[in-house]
Amino acid sequence: MLLALIRHGQTDWNLAGVMQGRTDIPLNDTGRAQALAAASALAGAPWDAVVSSPLVRARETAQVIATTLGLPLGASYDELVEQDFGAAEGTPVSELYVRWPDRDFAGKEPDEEVGPRGLRGIERIARDHDGARVLVVAHGTLIRHTLAEISGHEAAHYPKLDNASSSHVRRTDAAWQVLSVGGVDFERVRLEIEQREAELRLAG
Repeated sequence: MLLALIRHGQTDWNLAGVMQGRTDIPLNDTGRAQALAAASALAGAPWDAVVSSPLVRARETAQVIATTLGLPLGASYDELVEQDFGAAEGTPVSELYVRWPDRDFAGKEPDEEVGPRGLRGIERIARDHDGARVLVVAHGTLIRHTLAEISGHEAAHYPKLDNASSSHVRRTDAAWQVLSVGGVDFERVRLEIEQREAELRLAG
């Protein structure tokens, strides 16, 4: 089974550098164009289904991709919603460390719960679409934590994912494997992650 985990297209809050989380902001014109470009990039391979997070920016991205590829828009999965950033949502990213130096936002979903939740989501997709090749539109932090849960690394050491970028995971014999991160081969990303981890150990 192969999944392409696609971050949604740009929203006005992305453009403005504002924490979004579960606040339900739609795509802007750039985001819709990014979704169309993502669909074109994915068109060279056969895909069986398109599913997404229930948040509107993910559903809109999924709809553009599904329409472009001639696929029906499939189910939404609650496990794929973005991390809840609580009181920080709606705050410019530039102000976060001033207002919350420890990133302890009131009402925030704990970081350690995000990856397992994302993994439960892709496991449910695997049950619903056994053996298929599925496009899964979700959110940057959710995808990074899910990839980290699979690879056994810290999500904080994964690179930031661009809007409408795709990361691929494969499932064989009930085990998931990360193939790429934001369009970059995972072996290259893994070396960078492990270098960061080694530098932090030395600094500590």
